[in-house]
Amino acid sequence: MKSKVVIVGRAGCVWSDTAVAEYSKRLRRYGGVEESFVKAEPFRGDVDRVRQREGERLLKHVGPRDRLVVLDERGLALDTHQFKDVVDSCRQGGVPNLIFAVGGPYGHDPSVRQKAWKVIRLSSMVLNHDVARVVLYEQLYRAMAILHNVPYHH
Repeated sequence: MKSKVVIVGRAGCVWSDTAVAEYSKRLRRYGGVEESFVKAEPFRGDVDRVRQREGERLLKHVGPRDRLVVLDERGLALDTHQFKDVVDSCRQGGVPNLIFAVGGPYGHDPSVRQKAWKVIRLSSMVLNHDVARVVLYEQLYRAMAILHNVPYHH
């Protein structure tokens, strides 16, 4: 199973890129993480249109056998072990790609939510892309450390 992160828009913050690079390096021993960015739709007064267009672009990255996890502050709250169980169920179930979707400034289109295997939250608060990326990558690494009995998780 491969882990993939698909983000609407562009991250561009040095501190978050550095943190993500560090966790990506650590995750290589477990198969790594692939990151893709889809173009954000310019806002022209129609929020629904923005979500729809961004959703179309995002869903092009999801294959028929992939599992899509949509990240949203209104999603299911998981603790670290429950998050680890989500990752492990895909590893054990022969899922080709576990895809995590980070939406744009206006959130995810309903079509993306409908396609999702799970909708989870990293926080009850809205997080910007840079913070969400770092939290997601750290939790992915923590989940893999638990699954492989690496002394990272306490």
